[in-house]
Amino acid sequence: MELQLSTPALLFSAITLLMLAFTNRFLAIASLIRGLHKSYLDAQDKGTIVKQIHNLRIRLRLIKNMQLFGVFSFLLCVICMYLLFHGFTQAANWVFVGSMGSLLVALTLSLIEIQISTKALNLELADMEEIFKKGSSGLDFIFKKDAKKDEE
Repeated sequence: MELQLSTPALLFSAITLLMLAFTNRFLAIASLIRGLHKSYLDAQDKGTIVKQIHNLRIRLRLIKNMQLFGVFSFLLCVICMYLLFHGFTQAANWVFVGSMGSLLVALTLSLIEIQISTKALNLELADMEEIFKKGSSGLDFIFKKDAKKDEE
């Protein structure tokens, strides 16, 4: 199979959307860090906040690397198209493989970051487990509160 100019061009939209998603994650984490910093200055028990900040630092590093590999993949796509345009098909094939590999690394890092994020959210929800252990199932506890208010 011969690589055509349109093949790496197809990755442009996918990589652009991924970069947008990575940037949105970065902005969300930056906002969380700013909020935690304010909480840290006001808090009496700083241990939990320090653990959260440590988690966010790891996620921030992952997002930085995701963006780095995404940009590198985009750059290699452009180089691949240039090589194809000038007829260097063998070199273009290798550059395209590099671009796909870089994109694969970015997606793998994204998956790892999602796993860490999910663990952090589960820790945040841990204090609400007591409500569920008292015999309510699902969101029943919310509706029971609303029903009690309506009766009064």
